[in-house]
Amino acid sequence: LLLDEPSAGLSPALQDDVFVNCQTINDAGVGIIMVEQNAQRCLQIAHRGYVLATGRNQVEGPGAQLLGDPEVARLYLGG
Repeated sequence: LLLDEPSAGLSPALQDDVFVNCQTINDAGVGIIMVEQNAQRCLQIAHRGYVLATGRNQVEGPGAQLLGDPEVARLYLGG
């Protein structure tokens, strides 16, 4: 399943529904490739993530690992 910004323009409650449904779909055995600006929420459920900056792959790894990566925080999570 390919998704491009599935949470864009949605209320926070509907964004949560999108990510919960993505997790359910993935748990059923469907692979998902997602492009998403909400990096923090997406990385919470991602098996693997790739963080792009200025059009290039800057950091990659398991989603949970990327959530704690200082470089990812600097590039995308505002810290």
